[in-house]
Amino acid sequence: MNDRILGLHHITAIAGNAQRNFDFYTKVLGLRLVKKTVNFDDPGTYHFYFGDETGSAGTILTFFPWEGMQPGRRGTGQATEIGYSVPAGSLDFWLQRLQQHGVTYNKPSEKFGEQYLTLLDPDGLKLELTVAAAPDARTPWTTAEVGADVATRGFHHVTLTLADIKGTADVLTDIFGYKLVDQHVNRYRFATDAVPTANFIDLVEAPGEARGLVAAGSVHHVAFRVPDDAAHLHFRQKIAAKGFNVTPQIDRDYFHAIYFREPGGVLFEVATDNPGFTVDEPLAELGTGLKLPKQHERLRSQLENHLPPITL
Repeated sequence: MNDRILGLHHITAIAGNAQRNFDFYTKVLGLRLVKKTVNFDDPGTYHFYFGDETGSAGTILTFFPWEGMQPGRRGTGQATEIGYSVPAGSLDFWLQRLQQHGVTYNKPSEKFGEQYLTLLDPDGLKLELTVAAAPDARTPWTTAEVGADVATRGFHHVTLTLADIKGTADVLTDIFGYKLVDQHVNRYRFATDAVPTANFIDLVEAPGEARGLVAAGSVHHVAFRVPDDAAHLHFRQKIAAKGFNVTPQIDRDYFHAIYFREPGGVLFEVATDNPGFTVDEPLAELGTGLKLPKQHERLRSQLENHLPPITL
């Protein structure tokens, strides 16, 4: 498996208010705050990680909540939809819950033979709750209000909207080992069979659509999963050999990362499973303390006074 991408690792997006972002993803969607840290490059901004109990790869949605950030705009050159897997029979629960919390949503629909429900988070980020054709056996994080029979299991897919899909499709197939498995009109579904979940990428070709603006309510980057540093080096060499400007390996404390921009304009990351989110907090306490990258620990008192307080 070391020479194959193991589906999605995480997806990182932008929000405009930290408390509102935390409340929506933990209290409405019922995800776990796995890590509360800061942006490596802008430590005056939080970096939240939401996922399952352990922050398993394929469940992790992260946010940079830049206070007062202008709204983004969906368009080409962007990841425009994030799909979560939910159990069969759960969409009625989610419809009632979204209504109860005043969340914008559309009626359930169907694509590629799967039912899904579209909703917008408080910043306008487009999410989809998808009843996967194959039962999803992942163990969900549950809350008093979101039980195991309805809870999200992790990612199902992510959609990239592009002016031309060819270059992006070539990255998925020639470098990452995905295959085209279905098509409907201008939507092309690619999948890897290396893992059974978080393994779909949809490419939507929209040559006449305006380019998107990445800001609040937008995806910042999409991260693909590898198991360890050996696989990471293999893919870095493979990406560079195709002529892409790929970064050196960067230590992100909870995983190691490389980045490059694919031909359609979306920022791609490849991230390792190691070392994981319990490297600086025990499992039972994940997300409860402010964890700082080593280079920013000297700024702790300053950052604690600057960062907006979050009621957990």
